[in-house]
Amino acid sequence: MKFQNAPIARLMSAAASKTGPLRAAGIDPCVRATDGVEATIRRALSAAGLLGEAQGLPKAAPRPDSAIVGIARRVARASERTQAPAPHGPAGVGTFSAYAFSNAAGSRNYKLYVPAAHAAEGGADVPLVVMLHGCTQTPDDFAAGTRMNALAERHGFLVVYPAQAANANGSKCWNWFRPEDQQREGGEPAIIAGIVREVAASHRVDPGRVFAAGLSAGAAMAVVLGVTHPELFAAVGAHSGLPYAAAHDMASAFAAMQGGGANGGSGRAHPAAAACVPTIVFHGDSDRTVDARNGDAIVAHAAAGTADAARLRATADTGATAGRSYVRTLHADASGKAVVEQWLVHGAGHAWSGGSAQGSFTDGSGPDASAEMVRFFLAQRPGSDA
Repeated sequence: MKFQNAPIARLMSAAASKTGPLRAAGIDPCVRATDGVEATIRRALSAAGLLGEAQGLPKAAPRPDSAIVGIARRVARASERTQAPAPHGPAGVGTFSAYAFSNAAGSRNYKLYVPAAHAAEGGADVPLVVMLHGCTQTPDDFAAGTRMNALAERHGFLVVYPAQAANANGSKCWNWFRPEDQQREGGEPAIIAGIVREVAASHRVDPGRVFAAGLSAGAAMAVVLGVTHPELFAAVGAHSGLPYAAAHDMASAFAAMQGGGANGGSGRAHPAAAACVPTIVFHGDSDRTVDARNGDAIVAHAAAGTADAARLRATADTGATAGRSYVRTLHADASGKAVVEQWLVHGAGHAWSGGSAQGSFTDGSGPDASAEMVRFFLAQRPGSDA
């Protein structure tokens, strides 16, 4: 095809040489690349009202190269906000979309997975699982490693992945150890709670089945959310995490990670014990990054904070899955329902148990932490899909 506008032609020619971005934009580079790029740019310009309907040319006089590049960049940024097929679930189903959120406590980006069945009009409200990544990770990385989107497709729930900002923590760790981020009315708990409310306002979310889970720093923040927002989160899952108020600054955080703060390194009391929510904990006993004693402390706090703590009964069983043995301990209430569940995986390090190698900090051996957390979450409400 002969281009009628030289700046657009140069832009299309340059873009056509980058097959990686073309695939990300949904263009098959095996087809004539310039045709796909031209069609994409023309559709974007047309949607912006910049193309004539008949001749397919800019309505105004040709813009300088810099202006055309500026338009292309704005189109590219806008495309990042649109829904795209989810890369971590069954092919061709669900959407995995990027958003930005701001409130008085701050701003964070997040990604939301919506299963295909939820896209239809009407229907019942569904659960929402908040997934908090670990240090250096991203929502895409965490989704790939945990395979949570595939479980969402199977069980019909939504998954939201808040993204820690590099300017909030250079390693993209959630700041679970700072006093200002361990409170209800400010800091990162308030931001994450705001993201949950935004998703619930735009989708059919069951307010009684909102859950939070995370890995490492993300697990510690999930525990914080269970303490600060017990009315919002029905249960939490902590993988390789730390208990609430185990630290109050960076130095005490490192001490807590090595087990020195497992009983509350900050010296602060665990607040509102009766408000603790049901909790499931995974930890490897060979974790050299976050000592497994921290998992024990999370369990102890959660059990002590249940409404019927004195009547909880603990039972343990052992097993082996995918090459790793484990001990699973259930703390059940008077009705026999497990309100705290602990998995200690023998030989496992600082990695998501049963995870996929497509993500970082995963261990393909051992029980499937994602599946077990989902089972635990959905069982918290009678009649739910467990």
